Amino acid sequence: MSNSPSGYTPRPMSSGTTYALGGVALALIVLIVFLAYRWGSGGTEVRNDGYGPVRNPAVTAAVQSDGGVRLGLPDAPKTIEIYEDPLCPGCGNLEHLYGQEIAQKVDEGKLAVRYRFVNFLDPKSDSGDYSTRAAAALQCVAETGSGITYSKFHDTLFTTRQPEEGSGLTDDELATLATESGAPQTAHDCIRTGARTDQAKSQATAALDDLKAALEGDAATPSVFDVATKIDLENQDWVQRVAP
Repeated sequence: MSNSPSGYTPRPMSSGTTYALGGVALALIVLIVFLAYRWGSGGTEVRNDGYGPVRNPAVTAAVQSDGGVRLGLPDAPKTIEIYEDPLCPGCGNLEHLYGQEIAQKVDEGKLAVRYRFVNFLDPKSDSGDYSTRAAAALQCVAETGSGITYSKFHDTLFTTRQPEEGSGLTDDELATLATESGAPQTAHDCIRTGARTDQAKSQATAALDDLKAALEGDAATPSVFDVATKIDLENQDWVQRVAP
């Protein structure tokens, strides 16, 4: 049995309609790219741009028993905890946007920071252990006690010299960057020999466990805590709110 024809015969699309749809598609692509940029940059410009890393010579850096690094004046009234992976692009973005604002608060004595380093992106590096080695290098520099030196080195590793996923820095490169940040020969040797690497690996694993517990099993970096309260990093005024 033959089917009766429908009463509708499609007409060819006009060139005007084609151009209009093409314009809509292009506008959607532009919007998606813009929103992706806004999301990736936190929707804000660099805070306190031009301030740079810590500059107050009274600020100290210290490696703590769990492998975390505390940066701040000894009597700072507020301490936040920042979980970072040295290869994490979002962590680099956090430091790019807010690192200078944090540095000024640290210099003013209003804030101290405890950096907790994790290494779940080790497999994403070319060496298979970059995150661990970078965490160890940061500890080597923090051992010197200089807040200025540590802040410069930390800023370098997370901003201007942060590797892309699939790559990494060698121990020699890390040691050179530490020296350029003002670290003494002891820190340079500590990095080149991998003196803290094994310890940093186990400490990073423990830090990841702590982060998972704090986030109820869904670990993500960067994550910033004010005591047990996770800070909303989408609020561009979060540093000022924590340390007015």
